[in-house]
Amino acid sequence: MRLGRVGRPHGNRGAFHVSDATERLDLLDPGRSFQIGSATFSVVWRGGTGARPLIMVDGIADRESARALNGEPITVARGEIGQLAEREYLVDDLISCEVKADGRSLGRVRDVLLLPSVEAIEVVDAAGLTRLVPLVSDAIEQVDLEHRTIEVNITFLAAET
Repeated sequence: MRLGRVGRPHGNRGAFHVSDATERLDLLDPGRSFQIGSATFSVVWRGGTGARPLIMVDGIADRESARALNGEPITVARGEIGQLAEREYLVDDLISCEVKADGRSLGRVRDVLLLPSVEAIEVVDAAGLTRLVPLVSDAIEQVDLEHRTIEVNITFLAAET
């Protein structure tokens, strides 16, 4: 699971911002481990805010070392996440799911976007056209991860356009 990306360095001791950070900030708490590329790091300090977390990890001791990792994904093994709440899904689980409405395919999920007011799935159809579907209960009727499908309420979506 992706926790974010290494952002710009902060200070001279190797701390850095976490860009596109997960809402599960507990996964960035001191003592937690994750991967940046193929290397494993442990968090030694976390600061900043929920919207702009800062972290320092073991093995990154200066600004240039942090800068060298800029843009790299920060990931954690799925087992580290714990139990998800009902109707809570991981972005990785939704990517490439087929989106259907009234039995017909609307396309596949290309990405999950964190918009200012809502999270949305970006659905791309066979012709390459993109549609954003908000991740709200009025729009999403059912998510079936076993069959990799998401059923949406086309009436709700039509009312949005």
